[in-house]
Amino acid sequence: MSRVQLALRVADLEASIAFYSRLFDTEPAKLRDGYANFAVAEPPLKLVLIQGEAGEDTRMDHLGVEVASSEDVHAATTRLAAEGMETAVEKDTTCCYALQDKVWVHGPGREPWEVYVVKADAGTLAKQPQSTCCAGHMPPC
Repeated sequence: MSRVQLALRVADLEASIAFYSRLFDTEPAKLRDGYANFAVAEPPLKLVLIQGEAGEDTRMDHLGVEVASSEDVHAATTRLAAEGMETAVEKDTTCCYALQDKVWVHGPGREPWEVYVVKADAGTLAKQPQSTCCAGHMPPC
């Protein structure tokens, strides 16, 4: 299993949840304070909505590829490094209300991409306030 992730920072979370529920004909898989995600079956997509600032336009926060295991994250890290990409690995990090292992890279326009696995649910958005989680930045902080 793998699917592309699109994380958007939205000014009006409730309106965005309503819109994307109608667009993809599905309800959010996870709802938390200032956060929602959709596990869309068709097309295979993990859509993440993160509460932004009031009055701001929606913007891309980061992109990702959700994979099935920590071994898949390690394999992606090895492959991306062999391709000459700068990688930043995070293990057992809390991000988006989930415990995750991940590797970050940036595209040529500095767009942040993560390859990640969700290992368990978590009670907080990020492990610490300065976390790069859902902030569109590649670690380290």
